[in-house]
Amino acid sequence: MRRLRHLVLVTAFGAGLTACATTAPTPRIVMPTAYDGAGAGSALTAAQLDRWWLLFKDAQLDALEDEAFAHSPDARTAEARVLEARATRNASIDETLPTGQIQANASRQRSYNIGAASNSLFPVGGTTDTEQAIFNVSWELDLFGRLAQKRAIAKANFAAARFDIEGSRASLAAGVADNYFQARGLAIQLADAEESARIEGELQSIAAQKATIGIGAATDADRVAGDLAQAQAQVQTIQGELHAAERQLLILVGRPFDPTAKAPIEASVYDPPPAPAALPGSLLARRPDVRESEAQFRAEAGTAHIAHLAIFPTFTLLPGLGATNITQPGVAFIPPTTLIPQQQTTSLGFWSLGAGATVPVLDIPRLLSEAKAEDARTQQAAIKYEKTVQTAYGEAENALVALEAAERGAAILAAGEVRAHKASEAARRLYGMGLNDITAALSAEQAWRTTRSALTSARVQALRQAVTTYKALGGGWAYSLSDARTR
Repeated sequence: MRRLRHLVLVTAFGAGLTACATTAPTPRIVMPTAYDGAGAGSALTAAQLDRWWLLFKDAQLDALEDEAFAHSPDARTAEARVLEARATRNASIDETLPTGQIQANASRQRSYNIGAASNSLFPVGGTTDTEQAIFNVSWELDLFGRLAQKRAIAKANFAAARFDIEGSRASLAAGVADNYFQARGLAIQLADAEESARIEGELQSIAAQKATIGIGAATDADRVAGDLAQAQAQVQTIQGELHAAERQLLILVGRPFDPTAKAPIEASVYDPPPAPAALPGSLLARRPDVRESEAQFRAEAGTAHIAHLAIFPTFTLLPGLGATNITQPGVAFIPPTTLIPQQQTTSLGFWSLGAGATVPVLDIPRLLSEAKAEDARTQQAAIKYEKTVQTAYGEAENALVALEAAERGAAILAAGEVRAHKASEAARRLYGMGLNDITAALSAEQAWRTTRSALTSARVQALRQAVTTYKALGGGWAYSLSDARTR
């Protein structure tokens, strides 16, 4: 038996050394010093990225964002999820503290003599009252750091949940701005369509007058009438699309049942703020999904460490306190010879101090296999973290390059639209004076409308791309505040 004990201890010690020798993998995160292909703009502070929509200097957009964070179901759900995550973290930490409960009970027992008559000096039967209270405590000694690791895992899981929630808030901010700019683009398209219908109506009137006085063909009026019908149909289509965009915007800000007239959208767009200067390394601290993946990796690494520590003994202190009060029938002795029946009360107080130890001797092979499985899961979490960082870098770089390209394209189209508009106006005046035919007027107008439509789309796309860029850089959530709350 002594040799067997020694063999068990040696085996446990060797397994412990094996468990301690295993280390968590280190994610391979090597970020470039600059984005490839992105120009150097002005740098933004963390506070500016937190509320990037203020950079557009649009009072209506600012008000919509504030409404969304205050009343949107998504924002309210996020607040509730924060409360849940915080309570879950606190409960997990509390599980590592000493546990204990007070048990109290009281009873009354009434007994009767159903046999022969009892001696009055030695009564049989009566009422017995019992009250008892016990407070037992279980306190695991953290000799190997298991409990400290569990607390670290609880904090890491809370951080992961918090960053996931902040990611949803950032998506909400981006969604409101994106829908807002899309609606403004549709409002411009509606205004353009209405203007096209008006111009087509004027051209039809001119063509009809020229045909009446014999200086124009009647077919010109019929041709313009067809174009007028298309323009009027397009007005109806865009009105429906604009209504849907306004309704979606009201849903996002938490006013789903308000009439769309309460969310009037201007038929104009403006240039987005210049593409900001950013460093790839800032994504590690800014992007909620990157921070979430990092926290998940830390939680998984902690779980793997606990799995390796599971083969070590567990030592527990078991102190206890208690008190008992019993009142039962009895007799009292009055010297020299008198015995009289009376209730007797016994009150006791006691304490105990125990200790327990658990050594998983025969479970060591299974525990080591489970630890290896946890190591594999930790490796997967490290790879997932690496992939998240790589994806974030690609999204940020692509967004910056696309924003700069959209800004350049909008500037080119703006210059072209001015010239096309002048050409269209000149061709329409010449047709009205009878100096050219309907084909030249319609061709010039179509060229202008095509260029103007492309310009509107380019400006709206630049604004929406700016929204995508700020989100890709990790903007749209309370970075400093959330970082403090995860500790």
